Amino acid sequence: MGIVEEAHNVKVLGPGDRPTIVLAHGFGTDQSVWKHLVPHLVDDHRVVLFDNMGAGTTNPEYFDFERYATLEGYAYDVLALLEELRVESCVFVGHSVSAVIGAIASVNRPDLFSKIIMISASPRYLNDVDYYGGFEQEDLDQLFEAMASNYKAWCSGFAPLAVGGDMDSVAVQEFSRTLFNMRPDIALRVGQTIFQSDYRNLLCQVMVPCHIIQSLKDLAVPVVVSEYLHQNLGGESIVEVMSTDGHLPQLSSPDVVVPVLLRHIRYDIAV
Repeated sequence: MGIVEEAHNVKVLGPGDRPTIVLAHGFGTDQSVWKHLVPHLVDDHRVVLFDNMGAGTTNPEYFDFERYATLEGYAYDVLALLEELRVESCVFVGHSVSAVIGAIASVNRPDLFSKIIMISASPRYLNDVDYYGGFEQEDLDQLFEAMASNYKAWCSGFAPLAVGGDMDSVAVQEFSRTLFNMRPDIALRVGQTIFQSDYRNLLCQVMVPCHIIQSLKDLAVPVVVSEYLHQNLGGESIVEVMSTDGHLPQLSSPDVVVPVLLRHIRYDIAV
């Protein structure tokens, strides 16, 4: 196992001679968030799973606060990982921030991506003139303050809001677990990097076909953002809004989401 593979807890499943699918998780989770999808892929695809640096499953000593002050740091990790695994082309399935990370990586190396499937993706979370991202700066300041003052208490409150369920649901408990696993100072930095980011100007440079999949109700990403992505991406794109509730639909509504993802993985946009 190479250095990058080891650092990111890479797992490669399925036949090595089949098309490669890379599954990239979002904030507060790790590769376990794909547990409902993976069994449907491993017979026909080479499936690459990994943990973003900063996830609770990674070594916190490897987290470089300067490198990960922007999403480019994560995008370079993805490219290093693909290079180490000798991936020539892949379908990149990115949840939340990882959808944008994949987009950044594709601008640098479009040849490595046959398409990007974006789940609950947003290029900017802050509201702006003629743009509705869902948050005001005051909202984010309060969120960061809560994370910094009592991280565990913040996790307990944030998990059900993000997932869209009560604390008794399995999906909320699962997200709470992976959120708790993050080191608080790292979680705060990752949260600040994500929520203060603005990659709207990058979208026109993304020429890889993109499939945008979004929940109808999502605390973090208003449904209008999916249409914004569709209108501003440089290459071909399609949007599908599901009737699901929450920012982690692959965890909370797998019966709905898994068939949708499989359909988009297998379907190519006519260019």
